[in-house]
Amino acid sequence: MKHMKELIKRINELNYHYYTLDDPLIPDGEYDLLYDELVKLEKETGVVMPDSPTQRIGGVVLDKFEKHTHLARLYSLQKAQNYDQLREWINRIERIHSQYNQANDDKLPALTYTVEFKFDGLTLSLTYNDGYLEMASTRGTGTIGEEILDQVRTISSIPLSIPYKGLIEVVGEGVMHLSSLKAYNEVNENKLKNARNAAAGALRNLNTAETRRRNLDAYIYNVNYMEEPSLDSQTQVFDFLKENQFKVYPYFKHAKNLEEIQESIEEIRDLRKEIDVLTDGVVIKVDDFKTREVLGFTNRFPRWALAYKFEAEEYTTIVEDVIWNVGRTGKVTPIALLEAVDIDGVTVQRATLNNYDDIERKQVEIGSRVIIRRSNDVIPEILMAVQDDSLTTTAIPKPRYCPSCETELFYDKVHIYCPNSLECVPQMRARLDHFASRQAMDIEGLSEKTIDKMISTLNIRGLNQIYDLTMEDLLKLEGFKEKSASNILNAIEGSKKPTLASFLYALGIPNVGEKTAMDLAKQFKRFEAIKEADFDQLIAVEDIGEITAQGILTFFGDSHIQEGLQHLFDQGIQIQEETDNLKESDQLDGLTIVVTGSIEGYNRKEIEDTLRRNGAKVTGSVSKNTDLVLAGDKAGSKRSRAQELGVKIYEGDDLYRFLEENL
Repeated sequence: MKHMKELIKRINELNYHYYTLDDPLIPDGEYDLLYDELVKLEKETGVVMPDSPTQRIGGVVLDKFEKHTHLARLYSLQKAQNYDQLREWINRIERIHSQYNQANDDKLPALTYTVEFKFDGLTLSLTYNDGYLEMASTRGTGTIGEEILDQVRTISSIPLSIPYKGLIEVVGEGVMHLSSLKAYNEVNENKLKNARNAAAGALRNLNTAETRRRNLDAYIYNVNYMEEPSLDSQTQVFDFLKENQFKVYPYFKHAKNLEEIQESIEEIRDLRKEIDVLTDGVVIKVDDFKTREVLGFTNRFPRWALAYKFEAEEYTTIVEDVIWNVGRTGKVTPIALLEAVDIDGVTVQRATLNNYDDIERKQVEIGSRVIIRRSNDVIPEILMAVQDDSLTTTAIPKPRYCPSCETELFYDKVHIYCPNSLECVPQMRARLDHFASRQAMDIEGLSEKTIDKMISTLNIRGLNQIYDLTMEDLLKLEGFKEKSASNILNAIEGSKKPTLASFLYALGIPNVGEKTAMDLAKQFKRFEAIKEADFDQLIAVEDIGEITAQGILTFFGDSHIQEGLQHLFDQGIQIQEETDNLKESDQLDGLTIVVTGSIEGYNRKEIEDTLRRNGAKVTGSVSKNTDLVLAGDKAGSKRSRAQELGVKIYEGDDLYRFLEENL
């Protein structure tokens, strides 16, 4: 019982990192061993604890996304990893099928199975009503997911409208093609580790511009709910999806028995090394829906479907050295340099280690022999070190200083970070892009491509240096003419008088997003007051906890940050202090308002800022606590959500009348 409790605690921790944070701590193979051990113990003891992961269908839903309840439950799939387990599943189905036909006059048709690729991305649930895409969400717990409609709309292969006009929910997999992953990594400093995490991270990124940059695709494979069911088999589902302009993967085969299923599995095992998408197995389903009804469901799985998962290929090699890579967010991660090993015709000389805890847990040292696994990933992962007494090894020291800028690093219990976000070169692209964004310093025209050119051609190494740029400098950049250079120079000059909240947000302080920056500005009024605030003063601010408060103290206490800030002020940055000067009208006090869609003649950020100055609370999502939605053109899901909840909506003439009276 003690061991079962330990397993449950460990697996739940792994589930949280995998499903909720998209930050897997261990490879799938290691996880499966732990999970299978727990299942075995539960069968042997007959005891299933309330918090056992075997009773969970999916992961935890993050609060930062609006929750969505699926029209029908999305089940997990039972897994098989060898032909013995597959044979047991087939035998069980054949037995139930035979027993039913012996006992009933309405005979089931002869058993036929469908065989498809199992893709490794993020499960998508898409709702269409009256022919239009109305909602998109993650799988979540299987019952409740997270709304990602705006993110899904960036995927060109997902139709915004379909011929079918009834209410329908279809399910598929959001993926990033391996060629897209390679292309992305060739032009971005912060390399994406693998296609699965890249797709999941993009679809659960609040910045839809980043989602679009990853050039995602989606393969739809199931109809999960249909208002007026008219499909009788998986074959009909496949045909229906194609007829309604959904992208389906072309491999779809029928099999009558175990031998034919095995033939398809072996075919897919070879094909998966050639195709441009990450796949980790095969999905086998009973084709006929009436037979599925007879087979039914367990608490977690449909009895009529199975996922056959391939084992990843593993190799051994020697760790020759470890280097530390500074990411664009300041995270410092270890990369193992390996004695070259050939994997499927590819010479591999590097492997990833997630963090220093990963190094210690896997007992990896310089000179040690390690097991690596490559499963269509861009860079293999080290699974563990193996005992080899013939080798001399040395411990890998934890770095104290940033390998790029030599700033002292800090450790947040899991990862190591360089706090010098203002001047550390590997962080420059992301910091400049963030600094120039509309919600921050609002430097129009300073795109990511332009920033890349500035860094490579003009050797930009600090935020303050953009305020030193001249016409002569910008004309050195590829594709720049006098007009485009002049526009950027004017935008840079116009950014020198930011609001306090915008400036705080622009600095990229750990855990200080747009709302927290506004809360700080409202509480302290002056930038110097925030810099000099102590821990108790910071946690007294609404919604600021101990971690955020400590992050703010660390940020402003760093000498590199202090020097970088002074450089900015020397360039003429004048922060506009927060004031309490509201309009005479107090009619917006206490109202929670959501602004959505495009409103001709108005800047949405300016509307939101003015509403806040007039006492309103402005939020990004509609809930039962929302008092009013201001809906411009193409308001989309937020307007629909407001209608569902009965929240007041101002649009058209009512919208412009409200804006004229209150702005």
